Amino acid sequence: MTRKDTIQALALAGVLATSGVLHFAKPRPFDRIVPRSLPGSRRTYTYVSGAAELAIAAAIAVPRTRALGGLAAAGLFAAVFPANVKMAVDWRHASPAKRAIAYGRLPLQVPLVLWGLQVAGKVKKI
Repeated sequence: MTRKDTIQALALAGVLATSGVLHFAKPRPFDRIVPRSLPGSRRTYTYVSGAAELAIAAAIAVPRTRALGGLAAAGLFAAVFPANVKMAVDWRHASPAKRAIAYGRLPLQVPLVLWGLQVAGKVKKI
C-alpha cells in the first residue's frame, strides 16, 4: 500500500468517525431522516448507524482490517441511501439552500461507495 493509499484510507476513516460521533452528539437531524416505514425507534437507528460508522472507521484505520472496513463502508453508504431519499422528499418544498443540500446528497453516495471499494482494493484508484 502506498502512502497515498494510506492517506485516502485514513481520510475515509476520519469522515466516518466524524459522522459517527455526530450521530451521538447531535442525533436529532439523523432521527428525522430515518424512514418511517422502519419498525422501532428512530433514535435506535441513529445510534446503531453511528456505532457502525465508528466501528468501520476503526477497521479502516487498522491496516490488517482495512480491506474489510472498506467493503463495510461501501455497504453502509449504499444502505443509508433511503435516508437520503427521504431527506430529499421531505425537503422538496424547503428553501433553495436546503433543497440543494438534500438533492446533492443523492449523487454523493456513488463516489462514497466507490471510495469504500477503493480502500478495500476492489476498484482501481479514482
